Amino acid sequence: MFLSLLQRRNPDLLRAAAAFHRSGALSPNTWVLDTDAIERNARAIAAEAARLGLDAFAMTKQIGRNPDAAAAIRAGGIGHAVGVDLECAQAAALAGLAIGHLGHLVQIPRSRAADAASLEPLFWTVFSEAQARWAGEAALATGREQAVLVRVVAPGDRFYTGHEGGFPVDDVVRVARLMDETPGVRFGGITTFPATLYDEAGGDVVATPNRATLTRARAALQAAGFSGFAVNAPGTTSTATLAALAQAGATQVEPGHGLTGTTPLHAARDLVEDPAIAYVSEVSHLWNGRAYVYGGGLYADPVLGIPQTRALLVRPGEDPAEARQVRVEMPAPEAIDYYATVPVEFADVDGGTGRIDVQEGDTVIFGFRPQVFVTRSETVGIGGLSSGSPVLGEPCAANGGSPVRLWGGAR
Repeated sequence: MFLSLLQRRNPDLLRAAAAFHRSGALSPNTWVLDTDAIERNARAIAAEAARLGLDAFAMTKQIGRNPDAAAAIRAGGIGHAVGVDLECAQAAALAGLAIGHLGHLVQIPRSRAADAASLEPLFWTVFSEAQARWAGEAALATGREQAVLVRVVAPGDRFYTGHEGGFPVDDVVRVARLMDETPGVRFGGITTFPATLYDEAGGDVVATPNRATLTRARAALQAAGFSGFAVNAPGTTSTATLAALAQAGATQVEPGHGLTGTTPLHAARDLVEDPAIAYVSEVSHLWNGRAYVYGGGLYADPVLGIPQTRALLVRPGEDPAEARQVRVEMPAPEAIDYYATVPVEFADVDGGTGRIDVQEGDTVIFGFRPQVFVTRSETVGIGGLSSGSPVLGEPCAANGGSPVRLWGGAR
């Protein structure tokens, strides 16, 4: 989806990735992150958010919660993160980002409420009265009062399967008052997800019914005398979507794929944000007319369906910016992604045919839309690309943990 975009707008990331892999410094099954580009993207989003009076919280799950990327986000002017779950928030905090929001999309387990409270989040989303009580008890134990966001829902709202939950929008005033009466918490605002989605037919981002639900809840709260509360409106966030969100009354946005230039809208048109992420693999072996390519990180976000995947198969000395894209047969979604395969007899992206000149150990680079945190891959930042002096960071596990190389070998 983003391979051609990388070749056109960030060829230096591809060149550095191929060179580091060929030298042995970069292992297959690694997501490379252009930290210079991530910093530029964060700066652009932060500036536009500030112009519109929006608070921006960075979502880092898609990039494997990489600490070098977190530092780049912070340098770009976004100092707070949103945790999709508690572990995501903990990894972001370890990487130096303050926690702006947790509990949404994944609620905090009761047994982990104390851990969540210790992060001192600005906002904590609750889907139920019980969740609010647990948040309040944990906050009181730390001597704090916790601002909570309540997720509001209405018939016709859109949720991904397994994301459902929240309070009926017609009950929002009662719920807000209940939050203010719950020990340890106070009503902080309202949220939903997704507030914006990409419409493939129209080639643009559009408001979901959920956004109208937020507007309805906001009006009811204001009529009841509430003011100064947050309106959290995540989903398909980039500089191109912020003005519409602000106009709809949002006060908080949560860029994720916007930080790496990989929202669906980035695939459809050139936006301010540069593409900043690619997946590096390697040919493991040849068998029965196919080149087997190491996997581990081959989960492609299906937000735009499952298109035919292509990759760059880069021979020694070849410029990946000029390399031909080859067709890749991805493992079935229900299978463990040990390998993808590339037919040696192939049809290339331009419709031609031929036989791939391929050897074991050759570099393979993908450019699909990731959700790195659900994989068993590594991430690594590459700094210095904007100055022509690339420097490879420490590889980290996809969950944002400590560096993964344990055997002490030279890199």
